[in-house]
Amino acid sequence: MKKKPISKLFLYRYRFVIGYSILGVAFVLLLLFLPLFAQKGLSQAEIDSATSSYYLGKDGIVNGDLVDLPYRVLQKFSIVIFGLSSYSIKLPSILVGLMFGFLLILLLNRWFKSNVSLLSSCLIVLSTPFLFLAGSGTPLIMIVFWPTLLLWLGSKIQGEKRPKPLYSFIFAIALLLAIFTPYMVYFAVFCVLFVLAQPHLRFIVKNLPKLPLAIVILIILAGFIMLGISIIHHPDTIMALLFSRDFEMHYFFGNISAGFSPLFSWHNTVESVFLSPLISLPNFALALIGLFSTTKGFFASRNSIASILIVFCIVITGFNPDAVIFFILPFSILIAHGVKYLLEKWYGLFPENPYARISALVPLTVLFALIIVPGLLQYIYGYRYNPVIADLFSNDLKIIKENLHDETLLVSENYDFYKILETRTDIKVVNVLDENQVDRLAILYNAQAKPEGYTLSQIITSPRRDNSDIIYLYTVIPKEGD
Repeated sequence: MKKKPISKLFLYRYRFVIGYSILGVAFVLLLLFLPLFAQKGLSQAEIDSATSSYYLGKDGIVNGDLVDLPYRVLQKFSIVIFGLSSYSIKLPSILVGLMFGFLLILLLNRWFKSNVSLLSSCLIVLSTPFLFLAGSGTPLIMIVFWPTLLLWLGSKIQGEKRPKPLYSFIFAIALLLAIFTPYMVYFAVFCVLFVLAQPHLRFIVKNLPKLPLAIVILIILAGFIMLGISIIHHPDTIMALLFSRDFEMHYFFGNISAGFSPLFSWHNTVESVFLSPLISLPNFALALIGLFSTTKGFFASRNSIASILIVFCIVITGFNPDAVIFFILPFSILIAHGVKYLLEKWYGLFPENPYARISALVPLTVLFALIIVPGLLQYIYGYRYNPVIADLFSNDLKIIKENLHDETLLVSENYDFYKILETRTDIKVVNVLDENQVDRLAILYNAQAKPEGYTLSQIITSPRRDNSDIIYLYTVIPKEGD
């Protein structure tokens, strides 16, 4: 019986379809159930983000409250529809993370062969920094999402002999929405300068249809004009978008040091929500290989982009240490270059032997499993049990919803945040107790408070708090004759 050639086998012919399908299913399931695995609770940044999003109104937008506007609108709808919970706060990041992950896979598939794109995508979308972004209920993910979307759209425009005007329109609208995210104004300027500096890109822009190009320019200009009007009425907006609200220049190099510390240290030396090391040693080694492999063709657009984005990342980290997470984008491109280099070297050893190529699957599978699995375990258990990291996340909201029903909750911190509970529960939230006594009073944290006319009936505790006490539940002392 004649043997089928390898190229005719089902698994070989559809290897990339099967691989991407498995990656896609694992990726979607992991992100949807992400809050159940790690980051048990909410950080202060997530609480602030949820509060800002929920109270976002039409008047605020008209009056210039535009910072992180697209994300905050999405988070507001999530809280209004599903109520105040850890999952509803994180859901916008999960949805954006899904889009970001697929855009990253599509971008790498545009720039690299399918085998390189598939393997590098597995390393990136299942890595600790990516999972953290998708599981954090803050707009931080947007500073990576917008550049990835713009780069993918740019690759679609660049890669076609006759680019479709639709991609140009979407690019302009995405750039318009992106400038409301901190530091994306710099990226918009970077995109313009990069197009002007790259001969190939200049040629593409010159050959775009004139009418769509003019409309795209008008859309971008309209966005900058709207932003300029907002800045005139609210000068603090420019600080939030270009630097940070409390930025001072002498903090610049200190912010860079604090931001990059979790990337290269093996223990948390500074208070940061990023788990150290944020980038595993094998991934870092692959990125270094990718960086050195691009030196020969540095001026090719995709090669120079990675290096320039690293510089961009360093600059914005000086404004805000948390912006170091932007590193995941150039890091992804460098990892793909590293995987490409390794595969080319292996195939170069056996250029005419298909069996040697197939035999590479075994060591590659072992190598990637040893990179991905420990990274997932580090993410899941690190955010739960690392004392420096775990203390930054609070599950107070969950405890309040599980233990209080029709009580009056007295809070001294994050009052506006807990006030949202009144919309979907019978809990009443106050920050100062008035003269009218209530039957059941719950006080958050404050063990020293001993309200007159009440007796302590219960202390609700949590294993995630140093002294374990979370809520002090009081009941009113009955008056004589009652």
